[in-house]
Amino acid sequence: MNIYDDLNWRGLINQVSDEAKVREYLSNPGATMYCGFDPTAESLHVGNLVPLLCLARMKKAGHSPIFLMGGATGLIGDPSGKDKERELSKTEDLEARAEKIKGQVRRFFERNTGERPEIVNNYDWTKDLTAIALLRDVGKYYTVNWMLQKESVKGRIGREEVGISYTEFSYMILQGHDFYHLFKTRGCRLQIGGGDQWGNITAGCELIRKKCANEEETQEEAYALTFPLITTASGKKFGKSEKGAIFLNADITSPYAFYQYFINTDDRDVIKFLKLFTFLNEAEITALEKELEEAPHLRGAQKYLAEEITRMVHGQPELDRVIAATEALFGKGDLMAVDPATLRTALESAPNQHYASRDLPDLPQMLVDLNLVKSKGQARKDIQGGGVYINGQRVEGGHEIADTNFIAGELLVIRKGKKNYGLITKS
Repeated sequence: MNIYDDLNWRGLINQVSDEAKVREYLSNPGATMYCGFDPTAESLHVGNLVPLLCLARMKKAGHSPIFLMGGATGLIGDPSGKDKERELSKTEDLEARAEKIKGQVRRFFERNTGERPEIVNNYDWTKDLTAIALLRDVGKYYTVNWMLQKESVKGRIGREEVGISYTEFSYMILQGHDFYHLFKTRGCRLQIGGGDQWGNITAGCELIRKKCANEEETQEEAYALTFPLITTASGKKFGKSEKGAIFLNADITSPYAFYQYFINTDDRDVIKFLKLFTFLNEAEITALEKELEEAPHLRGAQKYLAEEITRMVHGQPELDRVIAATEALFGKGDLMAVDPATLRTALESAPNQHYASRDLPDLPQMLVDLNLVKSKGQARKDIQGGGVYINGQRVEGGHEIADTNFIAGELLVIRKGKKNYGLITKS
């Protein structure tokens, strides 16, 4: 299947400058395309998975994708999708964020394509561009009238209280220059990105068309392709949780929380997400869709989605730790064998209490301190009734807690009933 047809089937095409020509461009292996990412945060988030996965799909289809890091454009600020001016980033902060994101991209590509990604930074060809050269060699090919029609500008131009600075107004010119540079130096004729990037991407197409005509070269075209904004069936923006955005960096969003976000996908969304965020083919997804219809309570589609995306982003060893913790907390595994760090993140929202080793209270007091019961008397009754568990095992003996009860010498998981968890730590 032509990769264009695959993207179309998955619902990944929002806008395309010339469908027939883009499909033809992608019909033979070796086509070059790029997508730009400005390092506005220390990590990519799950919303970035759509273009990141698309670059990986292109690689697996035999093409030559380029990941462009916006070292220069990140210093300017993209007005797309923003209702007010961005705060300008410091160069050193931007460079540090860019290095972290490049590491994420390398690991993702190597894990999912078996090859290293090609990463370029637009700062490399922009840093020596003079103001005169930018105005004469780039800005000359854009009319203000044309630029004012772009949604990223129209959405701000009428707001007197915020407006748009000349800096952000010029952002599309810099992005257009990136496209022209890669067109000239790498033969890149396709830029992809989110739907909010349509104006910026077509600015590059326009620059390439006009400069080629002016330079009296063989007229070659460049193309634009954008992805749709991903929303859930409830109308919410994809990638947001109660605690904020879901990031790919394990230090910001733990692999356990990452996995839980996807395993809790609504039945109405899961098939769409399998198309968008996995490499499964149509037959495999149809089989999962049938399973969902016949046995929705098993949540087989959600489990596959969560496992596949967690594996893609964090790797198989991290997925194994997450699954072990999940199964153990639901009584299907040995909590004593679970990775302590994963267990901590799995229970981060549960009540917790810390004690010094020399001051460990008995179990009834721990239950009171965790607010799982109101009194030690009630705690004793619950223990006697078989409703209290330590590290997944029902308490049947005495109430004293020893160092040997702690997982890896540091964690103790207490459960009252089926779902009321508490976490004890000691030092």
